Amino acid sequence: MRNTLYCLSICLALSIVFSCNAQHSNTDASSSPLSTSANKIVKTEQEWRAQLTEEQYRITREKGTERAFTGEYDKFYEDGIYTCVCCSNPLFNSDTKFDSRSGWPSFYKPISGTQIDEHADGSLGMIRTEITCSKCDAHLGHVFNDGPQPTGLRYCINSAALIFNEEK
Repeated sequence: MRNTLYCLSICLALSIVFSCNAQHSNTDASSSPLSTSANKIVKTEQEWRAQLTEEQYRITREKGTERAFTGEYDKFYEDGIYTCVCCSNPLFNSDTKFDSRSGWPSFYKPISGTQIDEHADGSLGMIRTEITCSKCDAHLGHVFNDGPQPTGLRYCINSAALIFNEEK
């Protein structure tokens, strides 16, 4: 009985994750991970370590997170484009950044549906949707359904996963 309840709870949790993903996934076929796989940047662990700081590596390559309210871009509101720290893939426009009071930079939408991939994440005893860079698979953060309009989404991103490029 106990094993049956455990299996049912896992199945329910997974169905919720996939249901949430379907609610806010871009329906354009070009946004699927398969359409971007030919352009993936693949490097060895040693190559990533040589390119990134320890913190950037821990977050982007090992799916880590920075402590809330400590990231460089949490309270940063200049005009420009936020790109992936690993591959310079343009991810977010500053026009979509907002203060979520969560302690991490937050955006209500990516630059396009093809820049970010979504994955079910059941780590830390929670059901969340992880987001990664579609070009190099860097872990960026998570997306939640509690953001502002027009999307209702909150892309909660680690500052260490981003590079800001000022608009000129």
